[in-house]
Amino acid sequence: MIVFDLICREQHRFEGWFASGEHFLDQQDRGLLECPVCGEAHVEKLPAAKIRTQAADATAPVAKTDKSNQPLSQGDFARVLDFILTHTEDVGSDFASEARKIYYKESAQRSIRGVTTRLESQELDEEGVPVFTLPIPPQDKWN
Repeated sequence: MIVFDLICREQHRFEGWFASGEHFLDQQDRGLLECPVCGEAHVEKLPAAKIRTQAADATAPVAKTDKSNQPLSQGDFARVLDFILTHTEDVGSDFASEARKIYYKESAQRSIRGVTTRLESQELDEEGVPVFTLPIPPQDKWN
C-alpha cells in the first residue's frame, strides 16, 4: 500500500491510497480519480520530499539498495512534520514576501513555513529562492 498526496485543479489537497504507483497511474489514465471536495476529475500527485536527518553522517557510504519507491511510514512522517512545526516560524500568507526578504538578506536568516499560491511558488522558483512545497493542511483541519 502506498499513500500519495494529491491535488486537483481547484487546489484542494487530499490523500490517495493505492496498491502501488502503477495502480495510481492506471486509475489516473482511466479517469477514475476524483477530488473529494469538489468532484474535479483532473487529479495530480504532489512531489514527495526526501528528508535527511542531521544525525546521518554525510561521509558515510550510501547503501546500494534503492528505497526511492518506499513511502515514509506514518510514524516517520509524523516525526518529520513535528520537526518542521517545532523548528520553523509560521509566517502564514506572508510566506513569499518573507522568503524573498531572507533570500535577499533584508531580514534575519531563519527557517520559515507558510502558504503561497501556485503562482507565488513559481515566481520564487524562477527567482532562485530555495523553497519547497510540503502539503500540510491548516491546523484547524487536522483530525
